[in-house]
Amino acid sequence: MPHNHRFFVQGITTFLLMSCFGIAGVECVYANELLAVASSPTETAAASAGDSGEYHTPLAGEPYHTVFMGQPIDVPAQDRRNVSALTLGATYYTPSQGDTDGSPIFALYFKRVWDKSRTRDIVSIFINDLEYDRTLWKNLELVTRFENNTIPGGQAEVLNNQLIDATSQEYGTIMASIGPGLRFKVAPFQVDNDLRLQLLARTGYFYDHRVADTGPNMVLPPDTMLYGAKLRARYDGMRRNILELPHQGIAAGFDLDFTNRDKWADFGSPPNVFTKHNTQDYTQASGYVMAVSSIPGLSEKNKIVVSYHGGTSEKSSVDRYNAFRISGGPLPGESDDLSRVDYPGTMFGLIPVANYNMVAVECRRELTFFMYLHLRGTYIEASRSSIVGTNQVGFVTNYGKNALIGLDTGFLWNSELYLAYEWDSGFIRNGTPGSGLILTWNKSL
Repeated sequence: MPHNHRFFVQGITTFLLMSCFGIAGVECVYANELLAVASSPTETAAASAGDSGEYHTPLAGEPYHTVFMGQPIDVPAQDRRNVSALTLGATYYTPSQGDTDGSPIFALYFKRVWDKSRTRDIVSIFINDLEYDRTLWKNLELVTRFENNTIPGGQAEVLNNQLIDATSQEYGTIMASIGPGLRFKVAPFQVDNDLRLQLLARTGYFYDHRVADTGPNMVLPPDTMLYGAKLRARYDGMRRNILELPHQGIAAGFDLDFTNRDKWADFGSPPNVFTKHNTQDYTQASGYVMAVSSIPGLSEKNKIVVSYHGGTSEKSSVDRYNAFRISGGPLPGESDDLSRVDYPGTMFGLIPVANYNMVAVECRRELTFFMYLHLRGTYIEASRSSIVGTNQVGFVTNYGKNALIGLDTGFLWNSELYLAYEWDSGFIRNGTPGSGLILTWNKSL
């Protein structure tokens, strides 16, 4: 398959999962209201805030009344227990990442919350993340999950920003999980505010096949069953605004994973051989924390968002199939998306790492009740896969700095637009600075 066509197909499929994380909870119900006032010459805006007249940011799910451009606007209360959304868009990179200049974006998102059960589903055919939880007794629930990453066609690694054709393989993973969980509602007691602790037994299947570009000396690992366990915790005390962006509060979580590859063997291409002894069993730990607050001395329209993401694993046990992957995409906001490691401007799954620490600080300004400006700075330290000698691959600690300016705004047809420009100091392209653009259109269904 020609490189450009192959990476176009990979771009569509691999970006599905990443991009749909950013659409969670899209409910731009006020967009049609804006059509009625677009031609008004008046340029005043005021919010209804009781007798005090003090302005308050409109919050997700709540009814809202304001006067915009001389016209009254009433946004009715919304049911955040029932959400469906579609995202379309694209990203552009300069210089290219590997031999890829851009990626299309397409995704679907579904969330349903009933009295005794709930589901959150990201459906994209080749990459899916599905969860269904059922209350058993009081705060005890049964948690079931299904995940697959089964992209068709060859997938080649990018090392030192160069596409390595000989590493091209068609591989994938299917994983199912089940186990007990505890869920407690927490302040501010919205649909996404809870404390969850889950202990899951996991079983799945891994496959790996040669393709036309696979190097003749490349030894592939065998197809195998996977067995393991996951301990997962999530806390979300965030209040979100009308665009479902975190508005106030704290969220945190961690994952502790153990996996056994049942049928395993040495694999790789000499001198880069991964031994069965080192890679058959592996343990990974990752966590995050995010806090959002008003800026002292300024109005509620000004917010500061601080986040930390970290992950660790034993370097000798890490290979291309189980490494943490650094990706870009829309800024995380939805409760189950906050754990995603978002380094803006990065192609989905581009950078395999064994360990990472990432800190981001964002200043957000509410320009009007349906439009928000983001200014974000990110710093990352990661042990990433790199070429360290003649035909040798190892993990080298790299550092990166990233700047982003973005805009979230309500749009026509009950939808939302996100546009951002991102600059990277050289972490993405192994020392070469670069930039990127991302545009997404999120449609509430």
